[in-house]
Amino acid sequence: MQRRKSKVNVKAKRCGFTLVEVLVVVVIIAILGGLGSGIYVGTYKRILVEKAARDFVLAAKYARIMAIERQRQYKIELDTANGGFYLAFEELNVETQQTEQAIVRDLYSKPVEFVGDVKFEDMQITPIGLEEADEQTAIVFLPNGTAQSAVIQIGDGKNHYTVSICAATGKARVHRGTAEEAEIGTVDLDKE
Repeated sequence: MQRRKSKVNVKAKRCGFTLVEVLVVVVIIAILGGLGSGIYVGTYKRILVEKAARDFVLAAKYARIMAIERQRQYKIELDTANGGFYLAFEELNVETQQTEQAIVRDLYSKPVEFVGDVKFEDMQITPIGLEEADEQTAIVFLPNGTAQSAVIQIGDGKNHYTVSICAATGKARVHRGTAEEAEIGTVDLDKE
């Protein structure tokens, strides 16, 4: 009867994991977790840049609609120092009889501040009229549906999105990549 007990005890000792096996599994899980978090951080940064570019396109579309609907100029002011932008228009102050800039804050538009390392990397805005400006920091949308031609690259040094605004139609599009990579050409108005 004792022989059977010893065989049972031997079998019980064989079931289980050694300390080395447990440590190997813990190390493998830690390595896989580290790799996954690196991928997550890269994806998160790309999403921040993409969101900033899409917000800019939506602001441009809204500026075009408001300019046509209200029959006044609207513009997107670029805050290059802090990283962000806002939609604005000029209105007359009744008390001072001076025109002042009013920032649009409504259900569809509010000032946008970039998050993280996102910033304006490249800005090419065609000035209105013949005078050349040192640095254009606003894109004007006119009541007839046209706008200043602009190519704005938004990025964080690694991820890049480019927003292009067509002068003839005032329409905005977003492209993944740098301003040089974006396919920006002329528009055939008879075709659209």
